[in-house]
Amino acid sequence: MLETIRSGDWLTEDRARAYALIVAVIGLGGLALIWIGGGPMTDRFGRPIATDFSGVWTAGRMLLSGDAAGLFDPWTHFAFQRRAFSDPNVEVYGWHYPPFFLTVAALLATMPYVPALAVWQASTFALYLAAIRAIAPAHRLLIVVAIGFPAVFVTLGHGHNAFLTAGLLGFGLLLLDRRPVIAGICIGLLAYKPQFGLILPVIMVLGGHWRAVAAAAATVAAMSVGVTLWLGPEVWLAFLKGASFTRAVILEDGITGWHKIQSTFSAFRSFGAPLPLAYGAQFAVTGAVLAVLALMAFRGADRRLLAAMAATGALLATPYCLDYDMTILGVAIAFTAAHGVERGFAPYEKSLLALVWIVPLMARATMMTTGVPLGVMVMALFFGFLAARALAEKPDILAAPWRFARG
Repeated sequence: MLETIRSGDWLTEDRARAYALIVAVIGLGGLALIWIGGGPMTDRFGRPIATDFSGVWTAGRMLLSGDAAGLFDPWTHFAFQRRAFSDPNVEVYGWHYPPFFLTVAALLATMPYVPALAVWQASTFALYLAAIRAIAPAHRLLIVVAIGFPAVFVTLGHGHNAFLTAGLLGFGLLLLDRRPVIAGICIGLLAYKPQFGLILPVIMVLGGHWRAVAAAAATVAAMSVGVTLWLGPEVWLAFLKGASFTRAVILEDGITGWHKIQSTFSAFRSFGAPLPLAYGAQFAVTGAVLAVLALMAFRGADRRLLAAMAATGALLATPYCLDYDMTILGVAIAFTAAHGVERGFAPYEKSLLALVWIVPLMARATMMTTGVPLGVMVMALFFGFLAARALAEKPDILAAPWRFARG
Protein backbone atom coordinates (compact mmCIF):
# COMPACT_ATOMS: atom_id res chain seq x y z
CA MET A 1 0.00 0.00 0.00
CA LEU A 2 2.83 2.39 0.86
CA GLU A 3 4.43 1.81 -2.53
CA THR A 4 1.10 2.53 -4.22
CA ILE A 5 0.80 5.81 -2.33
CA ARG A 6 4.43 6.62 -3.14
CA SER A 7 4.08 6.01 -6.85
CA GLY A 8 0.60 7.49 -7.18
CA ASP A 9 -0.25 4.82 -9.76
CA TRP A 10 -3.65 4.36 -8.11
CA LEU A 11 -4.66 7.84 -9.35
CA THR A 12 -5.39 7.13 -13.00
CA GLU A 13 -7.09 9.64 -15.28
CA ASP A 14 -10.28 7.58 -15.27
CA ARG A 15 -10.37 7.50 -11.48
CA ALA A 16 -9.64 11.21 -11.16
CA ARG A 17 -12.48 11.96 -13.59
CA ALA A 18 -14.85 9.59 -11.78
CA TYR A 19 -14.04 11.03 -8.33
CA ALA A 20 -14.60 14.58 -9.59
CA LEU A 21 -17.94 13.69 -11.18
CA ILE A 22 -19.11 11.85 -8.05
CA VAL A 23 -18.28 14.84 -5.83
CA ALA A 24 -19.97 17.20 -8.31
CA VAL A 25 -23.19 15.16 -8.40
CA ILE A 26 -23.30 14.77 -4.61
CA GLY A 27 -22.40 18.42 -4.07
CA LEU A 28 -25.05 19.76 -6.42
CA GLY A 29 -27.62 17.32 -5.07
CA GLY A 30 -26.89 18.35 -1.50
CA LEU A 31 -27.18 22.05 -2.32
CA ALA A 32 -30.46 21.45 -4.14
CA LEU A 33 -31.90 19.62 -1.12
CA ILE A 34 -30.91 22.52 1.15
CA TRP A 35 -32.10 25.32 -1.13
CA ILE A 36 -35.39 23.80 -2.29
CA GLY A 37 -38.30 23.81 0.11
CA GLY A 38 -37.82 27.16 1.78
CA GLY A 39 -39.13 30.60 0.91
CA PRO A 40 -38.44 32.71 -2.18
CA MET A 41 -35.14 33.93 -0.64
CA THR A 42 -34.51 31.36 2.10
CA ASP A 43 -33.56 27.68 2.26
CA ARG A 44 -35.37 24.88 4.06
CA PHE A 45 -33.67 25.88 7.32
CA GLY A 46 -34.92 29.46 7.11
CA ARG A 47 -31.49 30.89 6.25
CA PRO A 48 -30.82 33.08 3.22
CA ILE A 49 -30.09 30.93 0.18
CA ALA A 50 -26.29 30.78 -0.15
CA THR A 51 -26.06 32.34 3.33
CA ASP A 52 -23.11 34.76 3.13
CA PHE A 53 -24.23 36.28 -0.16
CA SER A 54 -27.06 37.95 1.74
CA GLY A 55 -24.48 40.20 3.43
CA VAL A 56 -23.16 41.38 0.06
CA TRP A 57 -26.57 41.86 -1.56
CA THR A 58 -28.05 43.77 1.38
CA ALA A 59 -24.92 45.93 1.64
CA GLY A 60 -25.47 46.88 -1.98
CA ARG A 61 -29.11 47.64 -1.24
CA MET A 62 -28.11 49.84 1.68
CA LEU A 63 -25.67 51.71 -0.54
CA LEU A 64 -28.33 52.26 -3.18
CA SER A 65 -30.64 53.59 -0.48
CA GLY A 66 -28.00 56.19 0.44
CA ASP A 67 -26.53 54.65 3.61
CA ALA A 68 -22.90 54.05 2.61
CA ALA A 69 -21.56 54.46 6.15
CA GLY A 70 -24.31 52.49 7.90
CA LEU A 71 -23.58 49.27 6.08
CA PHE A 72 -20.21 49.06 7.87
CA ASP A 73 -21.98 49.09 11.24
CA PRO A 74 -22.94 45.45 11.95
CA TRP A 75 -26.10 46.22 13.91
CA THR A 76 -27.43 48.68 11.33
CA HIS A 77 -26.62 46.24 8.55
CA PHE A 78 -28.19 43.29 10.40
CA ALA A 79 -31.40 45.24 10.99
CA PHE A 80 -31.56 46.11 7.29
CA GLN A 81 -31.07 42.43 6.37
CA ARG A 82 -34.00 41.36 8.54
CA ARG A 83 -36.21 43.94 6.88
CA ALA A 84 -35.02 42.94 3.41
CA PHE A 85 -35.88 39.30 4.10
CA SER A 86 -39.11 40.24 5.92
CA ASP A 87 -38.09 38.02 8.83
CA PRO A 88 -36.92 39.31 12.23
CA ASN A 89 -35.40 35.89 13.00
CA VAL A 90 -33.50 35.28 9.77
CA GLU A 91 -29.77 34.56 10.17
CA VAL A 92 -27.68 37.62 9.36
CA TYR A 93 -24.26 37.90 7.74
CA GLY A 94 -21.81 40.76 7.91
CA TRP A 95 -20.02 42.97 5.44
CA HIS A 96 -16.25 42.64 5.94
CA TYR A 97 -14.79 44.18 2.80
CA PRO A 98 -13.04 47.44 1.86
CA PRO A 99 -15.15 50.09 0.10
CA PHE A 100 -13.77 48.98 -3.31
CA PHE A 101 -16.06 45.97 -3.29
CA LEU A 102 -19.17 48.10 -2.92
CA THR A 103 -19.18 48.63 -6.68
CA VAL A 104 -19.82 44.92 -7.17
CA ALA A 105 -22.34 44.83 -4.32
CA ALA A 106 -24.27 47.78 -5.75
CA LEU A 107 -24.44 46.22 -9.22
CA LEU A 108 -25.73 42.95 -7.80
CA ALA A 109 -28.24 44.79 -5.63
CA THR A 110 -29.96 46.21 -8.71
CA MET A 111 -31.34 42.70 -9.27
CA PRO A 112 -33.65 40.57 -7.12
CA TYR A 113 -31.85 38.29 -4.67
CA VAL A 114 -31.89 34.91 -6.47
CA PRO A 115 -31.08 36.28 -9.97
CA ALA A 116 -28.26 38.34 -8.43
CA LEU A 117 -26.89 35.23 -6.75
CA ALA A 118 -27.06 33.28 -10.01
CA VAL A 119 -25.25 36.01 -11.96
CA TRP A 120 -22.62 36.37 -9.24
CA GLN A 121 -21.81 32.68 -8.94
CA ALA A 122 -21.96 31.92 -12.66
CA SER A 123 -19.71 34.81 -13.69
CA THR A 124 -17.07 34.27 -11.01
CA PHE A 125 -17.13 30.49 -11.49
CA ALA A 126 -16.45 31.06 -15.19
CA LEU A 127 -13.45 33.24 -14.25
CA TYR A 128 -12.13 30.51 -11.94
CA LEU A 129 -12.44 27.87 -14.68
CA ALA A 130 -10.87 30.20 -17.23
CA ALA A 131 -7.85 30.60 -14.96
CA ILE A 132 -7.49 26.83 -14.54
CA ARG A 133 -7.75 26.36 -18.31
CA ALA A 134 -5.16 29.07 -18.96
CA ILE A 135 -2.73 27.56 -16.43
CA ALA A 136 -2.90 24.11 -18.05
CA PRO A 137 -4.41 24.50 -21.54
CA ALA A 138 -3.29 21.08 -22.75
CA HIS A 139 -4.74 19.11 -19.84
CA ARG A 140 -8.52 18.96 -20.20
CA LEU A 141 -8.86 16.58 -17.27
CA LEU A 142 -7.95 19.45 -14.95
CA ILE A 143 -11.17 21.28 -15.91
CA VAL A 144 -13.22 18.28 -14.77
CA VAL A 145 -11.16 18.05 -11.59
CA ALA A 146 -11.60 21.79 -11.02
CA ILE A 147 -15.37 21.55 -11.45
CA GLY A 148 -15.61 18.65 -8.98
CA PHE A 149 -13.20 20.25 -6.49
CA PRO A 150 -15.00 20.06 -3.10
CA ALA A 151 -14.13 23.68 -2.29
CA VAL A 152 -16.34 24.68 -5.23
CA PHE A 153 -19.42 23.41 -3.41
CA VAL A 154 -18.40 25.01 -0.13
CA THR A 155 -18.19 28.30 -2.03
CA LEU A 156 -21.53 27.73 -3.77
CA GLY A 157 -23.16 26.86 -0.48
CA HIS A 158 -22.03 30.16 1.01
CA GLY A 159 -22.49 32.25 -2.13
CA HIS A 160 -19.02 33.57 -1.48
CA ASN A 161 -16.33 35.30 -3.52
CA ALA A 162 -13.66 32.58 -3.56
CA PHE A 163 -14.14 31.98 -7.30
CA LEU A 164 -13.30 35.63 -7.94
CA THR A 165 -10.29 35.48 -5.64
CA ALA A 166 -8.97 32.28 -7.20
CA GLY A 167 -9.51 33.57 -10.73
CA LEU A 168 -7.75 36.88 -10.14
CA LEU A 169 -4.88 35.20 -8.29
CA GLY A 170 -4.52 32.50 -10.93
CA PHE A 171 -4.35 34.97 -13.82
CA GLY A 172 -2.16 37.33 -11.81
CA LEU A 173 0.45 34.64 -11.15
CA LEU A 174 0.23 33.15 -14.65
CA LEU A 175 0.66 36.42 -16.55
CA LEU A 176 3.49 37.99 -14.56
CA ASP A 177 6.00 37.28 -17.31
CA ARG A 178 3.81 37.36 -20.42
CA ARG A 179 1.38 40.19 -19.63
CA PRO A 180 2.78 42.03 -16.60
CA VAL A 181 0.35 44.95 -16.78
CA ILE A 182 -2.69 42.66 -16.88
CA ALA A 183 -1.15 40.57 -14.10
CA GLY A 184 -0.65 43.68 -12.00
CA ILE A 185 -4.25 44.76 -12.55
CA CYS A 186 -5.49 41.33 -11.43
CA ILE A 187 -3.30 41.47 -8.34
CA GLY A 188 -4.39 45.04 -7.62
CA LEU A 189 -8.05 44.01 -7.81
CA LEU A 190 -7.33 41.47 -5.08
CA ALA A 191 -7.16 44.41 -2.66
CA TYR A 192 -10.80 43.64 -1.93
CA LYS A 193 -9.40 40.64 0.03
CA PRO A 194 -6.28 42.27 1.48
CA GLN A 195 -5.42 39.35 3.77
CA PHE A 196 -4.37 37.32 0.73
CA GLY A 197 -1.99 39.96 -0.59
CA LEU A 198 0.79 39.57 1.97
CA ILE A 199 2.93 37.29 -0.16
CA LEU A 200 2.44 38.82 -3.60
CA PRO A 201 4.89 41.76 -3.26
CA VAL A 202 7.64 39.25 -2.46
CA ILE A 203 7.01 37.37 -5.70
CA MET A 204 6.79 40.53 -7.79
CA VAL A 205 9.75 42.41 -6.37
CA LEU A 206 12.24 39.54 -6.16
CA GLY A 207 11.08 38.34 -9.57
CA GLY A 208 11.85 41.76 -11.02
CA HIS A 209 8.26 42.24 -12.21
CA TRP A 210 8.34 46.01 -11.93
CA ARG A 211 5.67 46.69 -14.54
CA ALA A 212 3.32 44.40 -12.64
CA VAL A 213 4.20 46.21 -9.40
CA ALA A 214 3.40 49.56 -11.01
CA ALA A 215 0.14 48.26 -12.50
CA ALA A 216 -0.96 46.79 -9.17
CA ALA A 217 -0.16 49.99 -7.30
CA ALA A 218 -1.95 52.09 -9.92
CA THR A 219 -5.01 49.82 -9.75
CA VAL A 220 -5.27 50.10 -5.97
CA ALA A 221 -4.71 53.86 -6.13
CA ALA A 222 -7.35 54.30 -8.83
CA MET A 223 -9.88 52.26 -6.85
CA SER A 224 -9.12 54.21 -3.68
CA VAL A 225 -9.47 57.60 -5.34
CA GLY A 226 -12.57 56.51 -7.22
CA VAL A 227 -14.43 55.21 -4.18
CA THR A 228 -13.42 58.28 -2.15
CA LEU A 229 -14.78 60.64 -4.81
CA TRP A 230 -17.91 58.52 -5.08
CA LEU A 231 -18.76 57.94 -1.42
CA GLY A 232 -16.66 60.52 0.41
CA PRO A 233 -13.68 60.11 2.74
CA GLU A 234 -15.93 59.21 5.68
CA VAL A 235 -16.53 55.80 4.12
CA TRP A 236 -12.97 54.87 5.08
CA LEU A 237 -13.55 55.78 8.71
CA ALA A 238 -16.68 53.63 8.68
CA PHE A 239 -14.69 50.78 7.12
CA LEU A 240 -11.97 50.97 9.79
CA LYS A 241 -14.59 50.89 12.52
CA GLY A 242 -16.25 47.88 10.95
CA ALA A 243 -12.88 46.16 10.51
CA SER A 244 -12.33 46.43 14.27
CA PHE A 245 -15.55 44.48 14.81
CA THR A 246 -14.43 41.83 12.31
CA ARG A 247 -11.06 41.45 14.01
CA ALA A 248 -12.38 41.30 17.55
CA VAL A 249 -15.59 39.31 17.13
CA ILE A 250 -15.15 37.20 13.98
CA LEU A 251 -11.42 36.47 14.15
CA GLU A 252 -10.33 36.73 17.78
CA ASP A 253 -13.53 35.50 19.46
CA GLY A 254 -14.32 33.03 16.68
CA ILE A 255 -18.05 33.67 16.67
CA THR A 256 -18.38 31.87 13.31
CA GLY A 257 -16.67 28.77 14.75
CA TRP A 258 -12.99 27.88 14.88
CA HIS A 259 -13.67 24.87 12.66
CA LYS A 260 -14.60 27.17 9.76
CA ILE A 261 -11.42 29.28 9.94
CA GLN A 262 -8.52 27.32 8.45
CA SER A 263 -5.52 29.13 9.89
CA THR A 264 -2.76 28.61 12.42
CA PHE A 265 -4.29 31.39 14.53
CA SER A 266 -7.67 29.64 14.60
CA ALA A 267 -6.10 26.29 15.44
CA PHE A 268 -4.29 27.74 18.45
CA ARG A 269 -7.41 29.58 19.60
CA SER A 270 -9.45 26.38 19.31
CA PHE A 271 -6.97 24.76 21.70
CA GLY A 272 -7.60 27.55 24.21
CA ALA A 273 -4.43 29.53 23.51
CA PRO A 274 -4.48 33.20 24.61
CA LEU A 275 -4.40 35.85 21.92
CA PRO A 276 -0.66 36.69 22.22
CA LEU A 277 0.29 33.04 21.74
CA ALA A 278 -2.11 32.52 18.85
CA TYR A 279 -0.88 35.67 17.11
CA GLY A 280 2.71 34.69 17.79
CA ALA A 281 2.21 31.28 16.19
CA GLN A 282 0.52 32.86 13.18
CA PHE A 283 3.29 35.46 12.79
CA ALA A 284 5.86 32.65 12.91
CA VAL A 285 4.08 30.75 10.13
CA THR A 286 3.59 33.92 8.09
CA GLY A 287 7.26 34.79 8.48
CA ALA A 288 8.33 31.30 7.45
CA VAL A 289 6.10 31.40 4.36
CA LEU A 290 7.45 34.81 3.32
CA ALA A 291 11.06 33.72 3.92
CA VAL A 292 10.68 30.53 1.88
CA LEU A 293 8.95 32.36 -0.96
CA ALA A 294 11.64 35.01 -0.95
CA LEU A 295 14.34 32.34 -1.11
CA MET A 296 12.60 30.55 -3.97
CA ALA A 297 12.02 33.75 -5.93
CA PHE A 298 15.64 34.83 -5.35
CA ARG A 299 16.95 31.40 -6.34
CA GLY A 300 14.88 31.30 -9.52
CA ALA A 301 12.49 28.43 -8.81
CA ASP A 302 10.35 27.04 -11.61
CA ARG A 303 7.59 29.57 -12.23
CA ARG A 304 4.79 27.02 -11.90
CA LEU A 305 6.09 25.68 -8.61
CA LEU A 306 6.59 29.23 -7.34
CA ALA A 307 3.04 30.13 -8.37
CA ALA A 308 1.66 27.04 -6.62
CA MET A 309 3.63 27.97 -3.51
CA ALA A 310 2.32 31.54 -3.69
CA ALA A 311 -1.30 30.37 -3.92
CA THR A 312 -0.87 27.95 -1.02
CA GLY A 313 1.21 30.46 0.94
CA ALA A 314 -1.49 33.10 0.55
CA LEU A 315 -3.79 30.86 2.60
CA LEU A 316 -1.17 29.93 5.19
CA ALA A 317 0.07 33.47 5.73
CA THR A 318 -3.20 34.95 6.96
CA PRO A 319 -5.01 34.37 10.25
CA TYR A 320 -8.36 34.88 8.47
CA CYS A 321 -8.85 32.07 5.96
CA LEU A 322 -12.15 30.20 5.85
CA ASP A 323 -12.74 26.85 4.22
CA TYR A 324 -14.40 28.31 1.13
CA ASP A 325 -11.20 30.31 0.55
CA MET A 326 -9.50 26.97 -0.06
CA THR A 327 -10.88 27.24 -3.60
CA ILE A 328 -7.56 29.02 -4.16
CA LEU A 329 -5.94 25.60 -3.79
CA GLY A 330 -7.47 24.74 -7.16
CA VAL A 331 -5.01 27.21 -8.69
CA ALA A 332 -2.11 25.61 -6.80
CA ILE A 333 -3.18 22.13 -7.91
CA ALA A 334 -3.37 23.25 -11.55
CA PHE A 335 0.12 24.80 -11.53
CA THR A 336 1.57 21.74 -9.77
CA ALA A 337 -0.14 19.24 -12.05
CA ALA A 338 0.98 21.09 -15.18
CA HIS A 339 4.55 21.04 -13.88
CA GLY A 340 4.31 17.34 -12.99
CA VAL A 341 2.95 16.31 -16.39
CA GLU A 342 5.85 18.06 -18.12
CA ARG A 343 8.70 17.26 -15.71
CA GLY A 344 7.43 14.04 -14.16
CA PHE A 345 5.82 13.56 -10.76
CA ALA A 346 7.99 13.13 -7.68
CA PRO A 347 7.38 10.29 -5.21
CA TYR A 348 4.15 10.85 -3.26
CA GLU A 349 3.25 13.89 -5.39
CA LYS A 350 0.15 12.46 -7.05
CA SER A 351 -1.21 11.15 -3.75
CA LEU A 352 -0.51 14.48 -2.07
CA LEU A 353 -2.36 16.32 -4.83
CA ALA A 354 -5.33 14.03 -4.25
CA LEU A 355 -5.22 14.82 -0.52
CA VAL A 356 -5.05 18.57 -1.18
CA TRP A 357 -7.98 18.20 -3.59
CA ILE A 358 -10.23 16.39 -1.09
CA VAL A 359 -9.26 18.27 2.09
CA PRO A 360 -11.82 21.11 1.74
CA LEU A 361 -14.50 18.44 2.06
CA MET A 362 -13.07 17.19 5.35
CA ALA A 363 -11.38 20.18 7.00
CA ARG A 364 -14.41 21.70 8.75
CA ALA A 365 -15.91 18.39 9.91
CA THR A 366 -12.57 17.02 11.10
CA MET A 367 -11.77 20.07 13.20
CA MET A 368 -15.32 20.20 14.56
CA THR A 369 -15.36 16.55 15.66
CA THR A 370 -11.73 15.86 16.59
CA GLY A 371 -10.14 19.28 17.07
CA VAL A 372 -7.44 18.38 14.52
CA PRO A 373 -6.72 21.34 12.18
CA LEU A 374 -6.50 19.09 9.13
CA GLY A 375 -6.82 21.91 6.60
CA VAL A 376 -3.87 23.86 7.94
CA MET A 377 -1.77 20.72 8.31
CA VAL A 378 -2.37 19.59 4.72
CA MET A 379 -1.71 23.07 3.31
CA ALA A 380 1.54 23.31 5.29
CA LEU A 381 2.57 19.84 4.09
CA PHE A 382 1.82 20.81 0.49
CA PHE A 383 3.74 24.08 0.77
CA GLY A 384 6.76 22.26 2.23
CA PHE A 385 6.63 19.61 -0.49
CA LEU A 386 6.55 22.26 -3.22
CA ALA A 387 9.53 24.04 -1.66
CA ALA A 388 11.51 20.80 -1.49
CA ARG A 389 10.63 20.02 -5.11
CA ALA A 390 11.72 23.49 -6.20
CA LEU A 391 15.02 23.17 -4.33
CA ALA A 392 15.71 19.82 -5.99
CA GLU A 393 15.51 21.38 -9.45
CA LYS A 394 18.03 23.60 -11.17
CA PRO A 395 17.22 27.30 -10.86
CA ASP A 396 15.62 29.13 -13.76
CA ILE A 397 18.18 31.71 -14.91
CA LEU A 398 15.57 34.10 -16.27
CA ALA A 399 13.63 34.01 -13.01
CA ALA A 400 16.54 34.98 -10.78
CA PRO A 401 17.43 38.55 -11.77
CA TRP A 402 19.49 39.19 -8.64
CA ARG A 403 21.81 36.28 -9.36
CA PHE A 404 22.02 36.18 -13.12
CA ALA A 405 21.89 38.56 -16.03
CA ARG A 406 18.64 38.30 -17.92
CA GLY A 407 18.92 36.71 -21.33
